[in-house]
Amino acid sequence: MGNYRIVTDSTTDLTREMMEELELKVIPLCYIMDGKTYRNSPDSGMKEPAFYGKLRNGIMSTTTQVNSEEFIAEFAPILEQGEDILYIAFSSGLSGTCQSAFVAKQELEERFPGRRVEVFDSLCASMGEGLLVHYAATMKKSGASIDEVLKWLQENVLKLCHWFTVDDLNHLKRGGRVSTATAFLGTMLGIKPVLHVDNEGHLIPVSKVRGRKQSLDALVKKMEESAIEPAGQTVFISHGDCLEDAEYVAEQVKAKLGVKKISINFIGPVIGAHSGPGTVALFFLGKVR
Repeated sequence: MGNYRIVTDSTTDLTREMMEELELKVIPLCYIMDGKTYRNSPDSGMKEPAFYGKLRNGIMSTTTQVNSEEFIAEFAPILEQGEDILYIAFSSGLSGTCQSAFVAKQELEERFPGRRVEVFDSLCASMGEGLLVHYAATMKKSGASIDEVLKWLQENVLKLCHWFTVDDLNHLKRGGRVSTATAFLGTMLGIKPVLHVDNEGHLIPVSKVRGRKQSLDALVKKMEESAIEPAGQTVFISHGDCLEDAEYVAEQVKAKLGVKKISINFIGPVIGAHSGPGTVALFFLGKVR
């Protein structure tokens, strides 16, 4: 069985402890705030509460993708050590990062004949991508080959469900996800959208409910409708600096579906720049997305 490394992006929003436990190499994307560029990693950048505090005060953030030269710099030392690479990428429906990795793959496989660079488009974001990576890395630690992990990813990627809601429609408006009129009326009437990531990896509004609690309950209801054997699953929940709301969703998931393994973490600055403070997202395996 050939040696290989699993590589992914900081958009997985995994904790440092999870990254280390899963033996991952994580490539940071960057974000720009107040004219300064930060790397989205546990070792650099600002802490999430400070980041979301700035967003709440009206300071906007923009994000950048990883280019092919950066991928080559990150991948080449692994190949030089005689290891292959399985790179699980941030959704191509939300970023050009995955395409940059394909460009790097072509160049590196010419430079390192006999070595493999597999690029897998997760079609996922935040801890949805993180959950997919969690399953892949757990398989690797159990002895699965790169081909066995790839096969599992291909068969299960469109079962990785992303359901989330936002507290402030204006961030979605800036990203073109909702219209100005919808954002204005929704804010006035207390309307909260329920969204998901579709089979092409795009962010799609699905429904609207009135009130914050109802929107959080709607996430749990979506899981009740489609989860596969939920009691035995590992479930991830990410949040935009609103831990109490994330914990509320976790308690509902435990009570209604019998789930025992739940991990909660911040939505990092790269995703959070577009979703805003108050976002809560629920990730699990379902019959379909």
